[in-house]
Amino acid sequence: MAKNIPIKREEEKAIVTQMIALYCRKNHRIKNSLCFDCTNLVSYAKQRIDKCPFMETKTFCSNCKVHCYKPEMREKIRVVMRFSGPRMLLYHPVMALHHVIETKKEKRRLKNYNEN
Repeated sequence: MAKNIPIKREEEKAIVTQMIALYCRKNHRIKNSLCFDCTNLVSYAKQRIDKCPFMETKTFCSNCKVHCYKPEMREKIRVVMRFSGPRMLLYHPVMALHHVIETKKEKRRLKNYNEN
């Protein structure tokens, strides 16, 4: 059964916010808040998630066939994800494991789809 789309949107926003916060805390050395650039990135990512027409079927933006981020913002989020992704296991293990499981499911689904 598919997840409730508004709940899925909120979960995705929470994950991206946590990843950006981790990145900002470790790279920009700001405690208990986000720097200006990271605040803007969170806002932008949340806007993109709110407007995503594929929310019902997609797992993560990186698996999406349509890239709705502007090139500059896409590069910024890519840097954040590369940094925060592996560290999420230490700071947010449940979120990280959920991500791994969903990614494996998506790869399996795409493999089965391409074979048919």
